[in-house]
Amino acid sequence: MEQENVQTGELYTLQLPSKLESIAHLENLVEEIADKYHVGDDVFANMMTCLSEAVTNAIVHGNKLDENKKVIVNAEVELKKIVWTITDEGPGFDYTHLPDPTAPENLEKLTGRGVYIVKHLADQCVFNSTGNEIELHFKI
Repeated sequence: MEQENVQTGELYTLQLPSKLESIAHLENLVEEIADKYHVGDDVFANMMTCLSEAVTNAIVHGNKLDENKKVIVNAEVELKKIVWTITDEGPGFDYTHLPDPTAPENLEKLTGRGVYIVKHLADQCVFNSTGNEIELHFKI
């Protein structure tokens, strides 16, 4: 059986100013990595959704759209997975006590679904103790 030679252990890093236009740089990086490592369409869609949500939350809620504060995005490509880490310079939040977006009283709200979506689309989702960093794992 022929085995494809895939370089692993590569690290990619972005430092984004806290403005919503920065999402375009993130999308370019996700596409570059997905192309290089032949990421399937479903995993690509889940990665793009989760990362866009996490970086938007970091920009808006973490750094309060303060362009002097950065959002750091790291992607570490391993043999069968990609681990993304998104860190903002904000004080963090209590990710253990979020309202349930599927509860009847929250269904009509326009916000409050991001963490729920990310937890369901990523293969693994880990917050640091402060709540200003999230690690997302995707099997490839």
